[in-house]
Amino acid sequence: MARSPFYMIRHGETDWNREGRYQGTVDIPLNARGHRQAERNGALLASLTPSPLHWRFISSPLGRARHTMEIIRSELGLPPDDYLIDQRLIEITFGKWEQKCLADLKISEPQEVARREQNKWVHVPPGGESYADAAARMATFFDELAEPSVIVCHGGIIRATRFILEDLDGHRIASEPVPQDKVYAFDGSLAKWIA
Repeated sequence: MARSPFYMIRHGETDWNREGRYQGTVDIPLNARGHRQAERNGALLASLTPSPLHWRFISSPLGRARHTMEIIRSELGLPPDDYLIDQRLIEITFGKWEQKCLADLKISEPQEVARREQNKWVHVPPGGESYADAAARMATFFDELAEPSVIVCHGGIIRATRFILEDLDGHRIASEPVPQDKVYAFDGSLAKWIA
């Protein structure tokens, strides 16, 4: 099936990213480094998209993604707040693990953490959702994506996207870091990271 090209960007860094704390759907603002990452990704997009007016801009509803999108649009010389919100782009929820650090969970919930380490792709944190759940959500998003787009979202959503487009093992994808200082580019057939 033919797919529209897109650029996908993870929101810039937050203090919780730096601390290794599960954010999920908790809305944490960008820190100074995250702001710089968004500016850099915007400048990179400006070099890649000579006519950004012909692209659709879509963001997760969470503030850290929206702020990243607004910085990117400003770097492109576009009105910062003129973009779409799509609920399917929201980060996966980590349920009762949100706001906690992995190091603390290894002490308080060692068996659950061990289950997650066995296969992060399908593991559902207590009260949360899995990366596989996010992939199902994103499949419908891509079925409806009909024009070139710039998408700002989250690490879990980019993992789900890579699973759909690259046909890679889910556990492998779930274990790989998702950079906040690169752009995930899909040209309609192949995907790659651009820095």
